[in-house]
Amino acid sequence: MSLYIDAPVMAVSRNLQGVLCVLLGMAMFVIQDVMMKSLLTQYPLWMLMLSRGEMGVVILVPLIAVLGGPHRLVTPLWPLHLARAALITLAFSLFYAVFPFMGLAEVSTIFFAAPLIIAVMAWAFLGEEIGPHRIFALLVGFAGVLVALNPTGAAFRPIALVPLLCAVGYAAAQVLARKIGDRDSPLTMGLYTVGAMVVLVPLTGAVVSAVLPDIIETRHLRWDWYLPQGAGLAQIALVGVIGLVGLIFLSRAYQIANAGLVAPFDYAYLPMATAMAYLLWGEVPGLSTQIGMSMIIAGGIYLGYRELRAAA
Repeated sequence: MSLYIDAPVMAVSRNLQGVLCVLLGMAMFVIQDVMMKSLLTQYPLWMLMLSRGEMGVVILVPLIAVLGGPHRLVTPLWPLHLARAALITLAFSLFYAVFPFMGLAEVSTIFFAAPLIIAVMAWAFLGEEIGPHRIFALLVGFAGVLVALNPTGAAFRPIALVPLLCAVGYAAAQVLARKIGDRDSPLTMGLYTVGAMVVLVPLTGAVVSAVLPDIIETRHLRWDWYLPQGAGLAQIALVGVIGLVGLIFLSRAYQIANAGLVAPFDYAYLPMATAMAYLLWGEVPGLSTQIGMSMIIAGGIYLGYRELRAAA
C-alpha cells in the first residue's frame, strides 16, 4: 500500500522541482539576452558566443573534477550530448543573429513556438501522452505564433521566420535532455553543451562570415576577434556565467520532469523580456505581436494548469 501512495507523491515533487528550475532558468536567460542585445552593438556574435562557451568550460571542468559522484567528464551518452549541443548552438546562433533586425519581444514571441513543438515532439518520440486538453492548448498557441508572424501582412519580413527555425532546434535539444534523463547530471550536460560550443561556434562563424556580404547590416555576423578591455571583458564574462546557470537549471528541469508539463512554463520568459525591453529601450511590440503573445501565454498557462492537475 505504501508503494502505491508514495509513487504519485514523488512524481508531483519532481514535476514541481522541474517547474521551479524552468522559472529560474528563464529569469537567467532574460538577463543574459538583454546583455547580449546590448553587447551585439559593440562585439561580433561569434566572439560573444565563443567567450560564453570558454567561460563555461573553465568553470565546469574543475567543478566536475572536484565534485565527482554523479558528475563525470566522460560519459557513454556522449552522442546524445553532442547532438543536443549542436542543436543548442544552432538555435542560439539564429536567435541572437536577428537581434539587430527585430525587437526582443518580437523575436521572443515567435521563438516561443518552442514549448509547443516540445510537447508535440515528446508525444512523437518519447511516447508522452497528448490528450484533448493539450491538443486544444497547442492549437491556441500555434495560432498565436501565426498571428505574431502575420505572414499575410504588409509588414511581414522573411527574417521573422528565423526565430521559428531557432524554436525547432531548441525543442529538439530539450527532448534529447529528457531522453538522457537522470543518467547524467546537469553539470555533465552543461559541460558537453558549452564544450561543443567552443568547437562549433568558430566553424559556424567562419562559414557565415565567408558567405554573407560585408555590409553594415551583417557586421555583427563577421568572424572578428579582439580582446575587450575593462568593463567589456567583465560584461562578457558575466554573460557566460549567467547563461551557464540558466542552462543548468533548464537542463535539470527537462531531466527530472515530464517534458510536456514543464515546457509551458518557458512562457514566463515572454512577459519578463517584454518588460525589460520596454524599460531599457522603449520597445513596444506591434499589435499582432501583442495578440499573438497573449494567445501563446494563454495556451501555455492552460496546458500547465491541466498538467499540474493531472500530476496531483
